[in-house]
Formats: sequence, C-alpha cells, structure tokens
Amino acid sequence: MKFNYDTLAPREQKMVKFGAIGLVAILIFGVLMPLDSSVAKARTRVSKKQADLVWMKSVAPFLAAQAPAHNNNGESLIVIVDRSARESGLGNSLAGTDPSGAGGIQVRLEKAPFDAVIGWLSRLSQQNGIGVDGATIDSAGSPGVVNAAIVLKQQ
Repeated sequence: MKFNYDTLAPREQKMVKFGAIGLVAILIFGVLMPLDSSVAKARTRVSKKQADLVWMKSVAPFLAAQAPAHNNNGESLIVIVDRSARESGLGNSLAGTDPSGAGGIQVRLEKAPFDAVIGWLSRLSQQNGIGVDGATIDSAGSPGVVNAAIVLKQQ
C-alpha cells in the first residue's frame, strides 16, 4: 500500500496538513524549547562554578597558611578518640575500640544520635587531624539514631 497525498479526499488532505502542523508544534514546543532552556541553565551553572573555582584557588594559599596546628599533647589516638567522644555526648554510645591497621582505630557506637556522630567526626578532623578511613552506619530503629563502626586514622 502506497501513500499518495494527491489521491486523498480534500477533507483527508486538511486532516493530514493539520496533523503535520500539530506534530511540528509539539516537536518545537514540547522538546526543543525545554531542551534549549535546560542547556542555557546548565551553561549558567557551569560558568558560576568556574568562577567559584577561580576564587577558591586564589584563597587556598591564604587558608592553608591559617590552618591551625593539630595539638595532641603526645596523647595516643585511642585516648584522643575516647575523650572527644565523651565530650561530644557519645560516652554512653561507645561500645568498643579496636586497633585497625597501622596507626588506625576502629570505634563501635551503638544507639548514637546521628547528628552527634557527625559533629564529633568533624571536630576530630578539625581539632586533632584525625580523619575517617572507613565507616559503616546503620539505622538503630529510632529516627536519627544509628549504630556505627568507624575506622579513624591520624592524618
């Protein structure tokens, strides 16, 4: 069966014309216009991110010079971790600590408030130069309460 526009009745020809016009309108307004808008927004975001990167690179040497020295007073990693956890209100959640590799320690927390854990890890990093080498965090049942196994290392 071969389609030939000229053999269609005038009413069918009008229907085909309007259908084609409708299809082109849907293609333009339903696909091309939103796509163009998305590309323009992406370009704007990229240029903003590039400007932010330039600024960060210009400020990085100043910030590196201002970084506080990590003062651990000769304390061992386990003492620092235990003391800071208790200061952060995680003393009751401490379930144990075990050595983990060279210079590392694994800390187990049970039924600990998630926000307190994150705050504690942030303070350990900023004040003592102790970073997270690995972590497993699971829900402890209640919202915002977690069980965690965290491997910490002196950086």
